[in-house]
Amino acid sequence: MAASSVVCSWLMAACMSVAYEKDSSVSMLSKTSSFNSSRLSKWAAHRRRRVLAKCAPNFSGIRSLVNSCFVFEPCDEFYKSTHASDCFFGFGSRNVPLHRRRKKLLRPLPVLVRLFALLLLCAWVSASGIVLIIVFDVLGLPILMVVDIPFHLLFQNLCFGKKVTVLDQWAGEVMAIAVNPTMEVTSKKKPPTKERRVVVTGMGVETPLGHDPDVFYNNLLEGVSGISEIEAFDCSQYPTRIAGEIKSYSTDGWVAPKLSKRMDRFMLYMLTAGKKALADGGITEDVMEELNKARCGVLIGSAMGGMKVFNDAIEALRVSYRKMNPFCVPFATTNMGSAMLAMDLGWMGPNYSISTACATSNFCILNAANHIIRGEADMMLCGGSDAAIIPIGLGGFVACRALSQRNTDPTKASRPWDSNRDGFVMGEGAGVLLLEELEHAKNRGATIYAEFLGGSFTCDAYHMTEPHPEGTGVILCVEKALAQSGVSKEDVNYINAHATSTPAGDLKEYQALLHCFGQNPELRVNSTKSMIGHLLGAAGAVEAVATVQAIRTGWVHPNVNLENPDDGVDMNVLVGPTKERLDIKLSLGSILMLNGMIARIKG
Repeated sequence: MAASSVVCSWLMAACMSVAYEKDSSVSMLSKTSSFNSSRLSKWAAHRRRRVLAKCAPNFSGIRSLVNSCFVFEPCDEFYKSTHASDCFFGFGSRNVPLHRRRKKLLRPLPVLVRLFALLLLCAWVSASGIVLIIVFDVLGLPILMVVDIPFHLLFQNLCFGKKVTVLDQWAGEVMAIAVNPTMEVTSKKKPPTKERRVVVTGMGVETPLGHDPDVFYNNLLEGVSGISEIEAFDCSQYPTRIAGEIKSYSTDGWVAPKLSKRMDRFMLYMLTAGKKALADGGITEDVMEELNKARCGVLIGSAMGGMKVFNDAIEALRVSYRKMNPFCVPFATTNMGSAMLAMDLGWMGPNYSISTACATSNFCILNAANHIIRGEADMMLCGGSDAAIIPIGLGGFVACRALSQRNTDPTKASRPWDSNRDGFVMGEGAGVLLLEELEHAKNRGATIYAEFLGGSFTCDAYHMTEPHPEGTGVILCVEKALAQSGVSKEDVNYINAHATSTPAGDLKEYQALLHCFGQNPELRVNSTKSMIGHLLGAAGAVEAVATVQAIRTGWVHPNVNLENPDDGVDMNVLVGPTKERLDIKLSLGSILMLNGMIARIKG
């Protein structure tokens, strides 16, 4: 213990001298500019030797040496030094007069601090040669120094005058004694885990064609259109007066009446579709009680959020802020629907929302699947919801000149890949999938509809609305999705395309898909938007439900209104005006320019 204390004391003295050399030089430099760097170094070295020589008699024996170290009070000669307040470990302040700093330094440390230092200040040599030193600066603050150096080398260097290398770095950099540390970094590898597979065990929808997945898909198979004249408000002055509007909707039995009156419709669609997905997945009250709710999450997004609630708040503000709904801010945010659903269910796993325009749902589904794959959750409700068929929503898209104006024949307005298309048709609704880890689903006896294999995200980085002329983003996304899923292009024989019925987007997407899958003679492509319009942030999730239903039933729905195909469009690839039988191997849901997903039937 005595030898260790000697090492600690000498190391502290060495640190004091090195810091003193630096700070003394800096102080002199601030007083006069006539000294060059060489003279400063010589002056600092001479000053250090003189102070240490005066302090040396006080370290006449091990006992004195240890006592001096323990109380942390340098000798009287050291205190008398002009720059003593600056040099002690280099922590002196240069912003106050010297006599004030010297008084603060001369103030003795409290007895309790000294006792604490006596207990903590120790040095020992472990088997690896680690020296741990705890010292205190002039303010009594502890400083921990760990020196990785063999003890005998440290002892020889500090006690017997061996050469010690000093790194003298100016411009505010640290000055320290180099001891050539040898750090051993050991990285703990995560133990290998079994690959977790993700399956679809439940679905819920709110659409213009129905509020049940089976009713919804049967209408799609029959070619029924959900597009009609807008009835929610007077739009007679708008150039577009049609939309995929949900005419009849009820929250009875799903949402409390008090909340139903306050919430925006995008949240109501989300809540009811989410609970319907749970019911479809066989999550009864008994099953819910057995679930580990810390491993169940909700990730349902929205592109537009609570536009109606926010618009009403603005109208109320025109009168007075006192007229504003106190829920206008929380009920307008895109994440509040997921939060409200999680609170209702008591699910404490991952909970947030993603808002990426028409790719919102696909982003949410892929991220939810990744939570399960990484072992962060066993069950996730995911998808998207939007309700933007209100004056401000319709007016905004009219201003963009993106909407169809075929008001006299609403059911013919949405016509992907047809040469007479004149823009997309707005829709509203929600789609929610219940994703689950495969073994977890098997253990509870769930019905497995399909398996999620993977997906990818990309960006055209080209234009806000126009697709890249060469379809670069779509091609890159498809290739990355295939690689991440571990499947080949030849295995994909069904694609539910984005195809919004816009002049530029449809054709560019078709060309990109043909570039990737054109060699497959069995490939069939259709667009759900031809019958329900563009549901914005909910589009990907509703179309994912349609894709899973196609896998389950073996039937793919038609492309309605495809009467005069664009030049270069092969009708042998696109589904015709009636439903078709198809044994789906692998399917892909595409969101133009942003992301894509791949799903396959559970084999």
